[in-house]
Amino acid sequence: MKVTVQQQQLAHGVNIVSRAVTSRSSLAVLSNILLKTDNGRLRLSATNLELGISAWIGAKVQEEGGLTVPGRTFVDMVSNLPNEEVTLTVDDRTQTLNVKCGTLNTDIKGISAEEFPPMPSPDLDNAIALNIENFKEQIQQVVFAASTDDSRPSLMGVHMTFDGNTLEMAATDGYRISIAKSEMAQKVPQNFEALVPARALAELSRIAVNGDESVYMTFPQGRGQVIFHMNDAELVSQLIEGSFPNYGAIIPPSFKTRTVLSTAQLLKACKQTEIIAREGSYIAKLDIQPEVDGEQSSLLEISARSEQTGSSEVMVDASVDGVPLLISFNIRYLREALEVIKTPTVSLETNAVHTPGMLRPVGDDHFSHIIMPINTAR
Repeated sequence: MKVTVQQQQLAHGVNIVSRAVTSRSSLAVLSNILLKTDNGRLRLSATNLELGISAWIGAKVQEEGGLTVPGRTFVDMVSNLPNEEVTLTVDDRTQTLNVKCGTLNTDIKGISAEEFPPMPSPDLDNAIALNIENFKEQIQQVVFAASTDDSRPSLMGVHMTFDGNTLEMAATDGYRISIAKSEMAQKVPQNFEALVPARALAELSRIAVNGDESVYMTFPQGRGQVIFHMNDAELVSQLIEGSFPNYGAIIPPSFKTRTVLSTAQLLKACKQTEIIAREGSYIAKLDIQPEVDGEQSSLLEISARSEQTGSSEVMVDASVDGVPLLISFNIRYLREALEVIKTPTVSLETNAVHTPGMLRPVGDDHFSHIIMPINTAR
């Protein structure tokens, strides 16, 4: 193989695929990045067998071929190259990659491209097309709520439900549930569900940068995988086996109190309270106070206390419809949900001290966040 590429494009491609490189496998090739010519372009790929990422960049191809090279070494080298043309040449006899750029001339020992695990090809004729910008927003609205505890693998995924032309995504760690809906341009031929690792969707959100582009999602028959295909990048992930909680049964059918607040003001109050609350398991008390006989305006008081750090109280103007309530939540969970809400106002709906609350953007019924209260009784 002999190709010439631009350093900026090479660095961009390497950055896309490098997150799939693993250093904890007994297979040495999984610590490597594959470089291979592909229809007049250079393909870069990396996989840890659960997640695989490929990127294609423009190249002047003089000789076809490929090689895998140590990921960490190649990433560090490419990021430190000058912004000039880079010539990559593979010596098949010695399995060595020669890198020339400016005054640099370096040889990197690699492993044959034949040893790199094959990546599945998407069936684009039967793919589901999604607008990248809308899909990224939907991912960001749920992925933060997924569990990071590998002892409960089904909670480390995002549950995707395809129903007609509606896509509903949900994630939970057992203490909160984030649900986001979107309308797809076309109906799916058949309704179905899939449990996709949250990490895979987070990586897709990171590498999908062209908001006007479509991402094509396919599920290879019988492989237990999902492929996300874009013009210059592709991500393949194993699906998670197992059942996802029936989150619909957890959502209260109605609420006794609805508190409407400025999203920005509530987010600021949560950030201020979290400074103290993080030293006390992130516990914060929310005192919801409706208007009293026209004498006292309705408001929300958020407070936290830590024996090590101190205490904090923040008042937030609110419009409260319903009964007063003193309830405790994990303030970090509230803050993370508020950070993905884009409407000027948000509603917090509650029932009782031991029942879930719900955050919803006012005027947008495509997103909801259910959060379990914390029992502070001693």
